[in-house]
Amino acid sequence: MLISTAHTADHADVIIVGAGIAGLSAAHLLTRAGVSVSVLEAASRPGGRMATEEIDGFRLDHAGQLLSTAYSELRRTAALVDVTLRTFAPGVLVHGEGRLQRTGEAVRRVGEPGSTRGALTVARALASASRPLDEARLGASLARLAGTSVERLTARPERSAAQALTARGLPSRTVDGVLRPLLSALLCDPELTTSSRCADLALRGFARGRLCVPEGGLSVLPERLAAALPEGTVLTGVKVKDTSINRVSTEEYGELSCRALVLATGAREAAELLPGLRVPPFHPVTVLHHTTDRAPGTGASLVLDGDGAGPVAHTAVMSEVDPLRAPQGRALISSTVLGAPAPGLEGEVRAQLARLYGVPTDDWELLAVHHDPYAVPAMRPPHDLHRPVRVLSGLYVCGDHRSTSTVQGALLSARRTATAILRDFASRPRELRPLPSAA
Repeated sequence: MLISTAHTADHADVIIVGAGIAGLSAAHLLTRAGVSVSVLEAASRPGGRMATEEIDGFRLDHAGQLLSTAYSELRRTAALVDVTLRTFAPGVLVHGEGRLQRTGEAVRRVGEPGSTRGALTVARALASASRPLDEARLGASLARLAGTSVERLTARPERSAAQALTARGLPSRTVDGVLRPLLSALLCDPELTTSSRCADLALRGFARGRLCVPEGGLSVLPERLAAALPEGTVLTGVKVKDTSINRVSTEEYGELSCRALVLATGAREAAELLPGLRVPPFHPVTVLHHTTDRAPGTGASLVLDGDGAGPVAHTAVMSEVDPLRAPQGRALISSTVLGAPAPGLEGEVRAQLARLYGVPTDDWELLAVHHDPYAVPAMRPPHDLHRPVRVLSGLYVCGDHRSTSTVQGALLSARRTATAILRDFASRPRELRPLPSAA
């Protein structure tokens, strides 16, 4: 049995640098196993990129990534099991040939056991977005993905997602009008340079679950994790100057000692503290939030542009998905642009939204624009789905850049990190379940 050293102001068994969802989840798993933990965060609040801004009763997410009810770690992480997930309407709406086409039917609810039947329903419904002659081939292709094990998917030859799309044997109108915009939205990668294995996992998750957001905003996830930790575990506004396996030097508290150190920052910040750590390229993301007094008639659907005729990759009336996102009587429309904000972007976005929703947008009020040049770590081939989290005994790195660039990937990296620490502390990880074979 692990005997934990008493947690004091200047010592903890494990010091975690970074209070994003990966660092907080690792802290949660370790404290449940009896390890004392201190989490140091340079910002004034925990959460990292999963931030939600409150403006005049609106709750505006900074990030444009989509979650899925197929993310198993959302159900396996004790502090997150009670988080309410607000689901989008089944499938997506794709705008093409001058009109919106529904690409989904009813699918399994959160928590239902995995089955090929639910996946087949979604796959066949998605196929209905293409012409009737293409329906059988597209439906069969997606159904095979949905019913294929993760182990088999990740053993396939690896190429870029774009190359894999052209090799599926589907008509170009189906690939370009449905699958390409869908994958771009799921991966935050407009050029589809992502590993085909990661793309297959994303499509598989789409077919087996529902796209969703946490009720109240993305920040709810790190807030729940932080609240579940012992009081005083998370210290914000702490600037880390230097690190080693058994100590951390800070501007605010001087030197803090520990038995193990976890770097749970973004990849760039981790490399500054651990020179030589590989830093991937990133996909920049810009999110624009508009409001109006009348919601467009798309309900809680995610809307994609199958024509690719504008900067917006996906958009939704978020107040229809989650009523807590907007005050009563106001509609919140959130739109994600995969790239940096260029001059005139907002005007281009308005014009595209008018076309996608089929309503005038001139009187829509712009609430906020959030841009992150390092929003999503790129997953270009060859991409290791299980990049090492253990640098050496006592030094660990976790985050979405160690797995897949998703909330699921961040949580899985945290679980792998906690397991590695407990093993190195010569403790059997009784509180942790066996790791799945892929992110």
